[in-house]
Amino acid sequence: MINIQNVSKYYGNKLAVNDLSITIAAGELFALLGPNGAGKTTTIKMMCGLLTPSSGTIQMGGYDIQKQGDQARQLISYVPDQPFLYEKLTGREFLRLIAELYGMEKNKIPERIQEMIELFRLSEFVDNLTEKYSHGMRQRTVFAAALVHEPKILIVDEPTVGLDPRSIKLLKDLLRNLAQDGTTICLSTHSLDIAQELADRIGIIDHGRLLTIGTLANLREQASSDGNLEDIFLKLTEEETEENSDKQEATI
Repeated sequence: MINIQNVSKYYGNKLAVNDLSITIAAGELFALLGPNGAGKTTTIKMMCGLLTPSSGTIQMGGYDIQKQGDQARQLISYVPDQPFLYEKLTGREFLRLIAELYGMEKNKIPERIQEMIELFRLSEFVDNLTEKYSHGMRQRTVFAAALVHEPKILIVDEPTVGLDPRSIKLLKDLLRNLAQDGTTICLSTHSLDIAQELADRIGIIDHGRLLTIGTLANLREQASSDGNLEDIFLKLTEEETEENSDKQEATI
């Protein structure tokens, strides 16, 4: 469903993503992990068509995101780490706007919006202007908008920031259910416990390069560790940092 092949991205002379190849199957919940500055957000924005790769190709649902962007974007929803809303709209108006932008049949929109209101428990504030929303209220509304058109692919960047424990539990249950129903999910997060709990497979990148990819058992084998995902992540990224430091010293 998602096919990233030999993708690199430069910002001027800086290499942000380095020859990245990842394939994510339909209905898979995939976690993309890495330290700050590893290239996660750049990768996600390229998957959504917000950035253009310097080289390589990205297919979303069989469509090339650069050559067939309109078709690809019909399949995708993206939830960024900083939720954006039109502040002079109510939550309900925002949901309707998103549904109409995706071309949903107008007679089906009210029912689908009501489903999202109930699922994300928005009823207490959905008819207030979004400029009055707290961060958690914004995050829940953005998730509702992302799912209102029933996307085939959901891309989520740091979904739990600002959410209370009840909302985090709701989100985890939702992501599990979506994947079970066939939605392909790419989740970027610093919450390693959530990645360990939810992900079918995990990819770890650092300095723009894919360090490892696989199930938790695969990662434990590669890292020669019986620990949790945090132990594995720290070991692999520390090794990458040491390797890059050695290369830099060798060139001095």
